[in-house]
Amino acid sequence: MSQTSTITSTPTVVVTGANGLVGAATCAALVERGAHVRAVVRRAGTAPALPGVEERVGDFHDPDLAARLVAGADAVVTTVHPMGSDRETQHRIGVEGTSVLARAAAGTGVERFVHVSTAAVYDRSPGAGDVDEEAALVGDDAGDYPVTKRDTDAAIAQVEGLTRVLVRPPAILGAGDSSVWNTLRPRAIRDDESARRANPDQSFAWVHLDDLAAMIAEVATGRTEAGDAPEQGPVAGGCTAVNVAGEPATVRDYHETVTGALGVEPQWQEEPAWTGQVRADRAHRWGWKPSVSLAAALDELARGLQE
Repeated sequence: MSQTSTITSTPTVVVTGANGLVGAATCAALVERGAHVRAVVRRAGTAPALPGVEERVGDFHDPDLAARLVAGADAVVTTVHPMGSDRETQHRIGVEGTSVLARAAAGTGVERFVHVSTAAVYDRSPGAGDVDEEAALVGDDAGDYPVTKRDTDAAIAQVEGLTRVLVRPPAILGAGDSSVWNTLRPRAIRDDESARRANPDQSFAWVHLDDLAAMIAEVATGRTEAGDAPEQGPVAGGCTAVNVAGEPATVRDYHETVTGALGVEPQWQEEPAWTGQVRADRAHRWGWKPSVSLAAALDELARGLQE
């Protein structure tokens, strides 16, 4: 039996990393749904300039600031993880810092805490097959980013007193200077011949930025109702993981788009690779349907690189 959210029709939602790729898109999606946004950034003047967006400057993991950020809020969305940093920094900000904000939210009566996790927390080694929300997670030798994201999810699960949702996207396609897959990875492919090497048959699990932001906003504003079981919606008072992914694709699809736009040749190689899919059946049952096709996402990618 689903439970109606007590979030108001004009909810106040805190968004950390509001000037980042996912954070900025989430702010826009929330504003479209009538929310008031407290956009948390580290540098003044960098929050999205949108009606209904109020900039808050500082480190969200500072306990005093965290308490002020969440006071009177209906929901919190966390998008920050310093993935290019060393493991100690990723643990301090991702695992410990996000927990500080979650505990502050629980202590002030925030109803929902939506964390942008990643499908990289799943074991996607060769032969692992499809992964859903019950799939095995990575081991401690999986690398700094997957391990600290896994540990952040586990830390959030321990914070009781509010409904927590772990949104797990795979590769995020979408334009932006900080976009890994539309900007940073193509730059490496352009400049470094070794970055052009790949197994064309390896799965390329992806989601478009706009569809990811829409999912986050629907959950944070209470439009996605809580339920008694994770297949119905976020479990009220519990911690629920949900995958978001677009249609099936392969590394060939991505690399041929990038190398074709840049005028370089891909270098295909045979090696063991994951060929499963990130299953988003749960998200679909919650009412989420991606609107951006693979063809449209790759066309946007190619046009951006050509420009």
